[in-house]
Amino acid sequence: MLELYTHPMSPCAQKVRLALEEKALAWHAHQVDLAQKENLRPEYLRLNPKGVVPTLVHDGVPIIESSVICEYLEDAFPAMRLRPDGALEKAEMRLWMKHVDEKLHAAMASLQWTLLMRPVLLEKSPEQAEALIARVPDKARRERQTRLYHQGLDAPDVADGVHVYDHTVQDMERALADREWLAGGSYSLADLAVLPYFQTLMQFGWQAFYEHRPRVCAWLQRSLARPAYDKGIRSGLDPALLSRLEGRGAEAWPRLQTLLAA
Repeated sequence: MLELYTHPMSPCAQKVRLALEEKALAWHAHQVDLAQKENLRPEYLRLNPKGVVPTLVHDGVPIIESSVICEYLEDAFPAMRLRPDGALEKAEMRLWMKHVDEKLHAAMASLQWTLLMRPVLLEKSPEQAEALIARVPDKARRERQTRLYHQGLDAPDVADGVHVYDHTVQDMERALADREWLAGGSYSLADLAVLPYFQTLMQFGWQAFYEHRPRVCAWLQRSLARPAYDKGIRSGLDPALLSRLEGRGAEAWPRLQTLLAA
């Protein structure tokens, strides 16, 4: 039995949901309310000591870290393959996954957390908000959330995130010059690792990051047309929330545009 502790707006969780759907696996979802910090409750920390989503539980055994989970699913359920055949293509796939884990995720987190999670914390007293952030186990993530909570879009993490996104799109445009997918001729873990971070851009109305890159736009349309996207991402999104996020994205865009031009 496959169980996934997830949140609809988490790109890491979206990545794993895409892998599950691409492989046509049956799984059960446990929704974790990140805004209310359910991920920091003791019962969840026993499953995932880092206090993040997703967590996959397979036959009672928890597996954490979204990229590790995706590779685990590839090894445990190889019938529908999401790794390329060639050694070079496998290396390219893992380089994209490494970029997501080390660069793009933090970039997205700075932008999305500021517009999605910060408003929830601002409704609480400063003492309550800071107490919740203080419970985040990872020091770097805790310090980043503290800066974003106090400084919002003026936090240095936001400027860094804007430029990481811009450089990522440039690198993708070059990589897609002679191929349809990021790691060769077939859709792979590289593509499903990157796609959720474009979902973030779309839901805030920030297509300006990539709309002038024709190869990236074509890659995105191919990715969105796959049935796994509808099942793994789109079907779980709340239209009312998306409407609010688009409004917040429009309000934030002038600041991001200034940072992008800097």
